[in-house]
Amino acid sequence: MDIRIGIANSPRELTFESAQSAADIERTVSEALASKATHVSLSDEKGRLFVVPTAALTYVEIGSEEARRVGFVA
Repeated sequence: MDIRIGIANSPRELTFESAQSAADIERTVSEALASKATHVSLSDEKGRLFVVPTAALTYVEIGSEEARRVGFVA
């Protein structure tokens, strides 16, 4: 699952791949925003943890769960 997070006042976005499902990521971000938590934590496939302040979130883009195709498609 490809994740892209826009952060306020930052020229670059945070991009990583996660083993979590799209529903899990959406639930985690939504719960953090609804509960007015100070940060949201997400992990990538390599075990790294990303902690982003919810006040700085501008957007969270969740990619598709479809595996990438290799080669030519007819």
